[in-house]
Amino acid sequence: MNYLNQFLFGIYPYIALAIFFVGSLVRFDREQYTWKSESSQTLNTGMLRLGSPLFHVGILGLLFGHAAGLLTPVWVWDALGVSHTLKQLVAMTAGGVMGSMCLLGLLMLLARRFSNGRVRAQTTFKDRLVLLWLLATLLLGLSSILVSAGHLDGHMMVLLMTWAQHVVTFRGDAALFVEGAPLIFKIHLFMGMSLFVIFPFTRLVHVWSGFGAVTYLARAYQLVRSR
Repeated sequence: MNYLNQFLFGIYPYIALAIFFVGSLVRFDREQYTWKSESSQTLNTGMLRLGSPLFHVGILGLLFGHAAGLLTPVWVWDALGVSHTLKQLVAMTAGGVMGSMCLLGLLMLLARRFSNGRVRAQTTFKDRLVLLWLLATLLLGLSSILVSAGHLDGHMMVLLMTWAQHVVTFRGDAALFVEGAPLIFKIHLFMGMSLFVIFPFTRLVHVWSGFGAVTYLARAYQLVRSR
């Protein structure tokens, strides 16, 4: 086996996940005042009003779509009568729609952030890194759809699903399933995994708070009495 392939797709996923979880926990424990989205809405609304919803809806759709598509066992789709070709077509269509929404929103946010002097002055290196990393990852993902369109047998999709499922179930052979994958898929996977590495050190940590807000709906009522 290629040792670089083994490291990137057999070992690096666990390094990325360890940094993601431990880094987030340490930051929440030690630097809670930095745990925020650092919104620049008060500086300039501009394209934020449209760009932000497009970006967030698109990226959440991609996040849950990737999770469902990669981590649902193949036998579940087979039991439902969903062919590999059909699943690939659905994944390409949904990924294309959500990816395009996310890309449009991200481009609007980038244009706002770099064209407005007040917002640009408040933009840190970490902000630029996150935005440009997301942009590169998105462009690679959308480009991979064109590559997928050239082979609709679903074989590559099944290999990627098997790789992801073997990673999360701690099997040692995950890297084998992507060794022969097209380069664009490998770079996209690496860029996606690296987002977990930079996550705890940037404003992306506010995503945890977004998921935690769901528990608010199940919170017990507060009784407020007048004196």
